[in-house]
Order: sequence, then structure tokens, then C-alpha cells
Amino acid sequence: MSKTIVIGILPQEKIRERVLAIARGDYRPKPSDPKVWFTSMRSLAEVLSDDNRALLHLIHESKPASIKALADLTGRKQSNLSRTLRTMSRYGFVEMLREDRHVRPVAKATDFRIVA
Repeated sequence: MSKTIVIGILPQEKIRERVLAIARGDYRPKPSDPKVWFTSMRSLAEVLSDDNRALLHLIHESKPASIKALADLTGRKQSNLSRTLRTMSRYGFVEMLREDRHVRPVAKATDFRIVA
């Protein structure tokens, strides 16, 4: 099931201050607060480009059994696709599930709400 991920954009210093305030117990994040943070719109746009959002939708709809199956669907090289999927998995947009000798990509989100 795909869900909406809330993304926040703050300068690195502000993200650090927020994390430290949470660690000290001075601030308790609300359930509606962003779970993923970027330091700029530019860095967000690189990860959630039109092509990458289309890729997330394709993964969600077609549920490929492996990265190779996804490469066949998209016409992209497996190495290029793996790099993109690894980046998106770092932000929690894709989960990479090891199954037998394959890695199956699963889209964790296809919808995003951006808080700047």
C-alpha cells in the first residue's frame, strides 16, 4: 500500500537544531510533521524528478519481481536503475526486498506533501 510521505525543506543548520531539540526532549514531533528532510528544493527536485516519480508509479502499479524485471519494463540499464533506486531507498521512497537471488523494489510512496 502506497502512502503519502511528508517532506520538509530546511537549511542543514535548522535540521540539526531540530534533531538536537528532539534528542534533548525540548521538542516532540507531531505525527503530521515531515519524516524526510531535504536542505533545498534543488536537492528534492533531483531525487523526486518527473522521471523518478514516474518510476515510483510504475513500481507501484507493475510490482516487478526484480530490478532486472524493472529494467526490462523501463528500458533502462540495470546499473543506472540500481543507483536511482538506492538513492530513493535512502529517503524511504522505495524499499529493496531481498528475495532468493533477486532484489525486489517496492514503492513506499507515490504521493508527497512538501512543507517548505
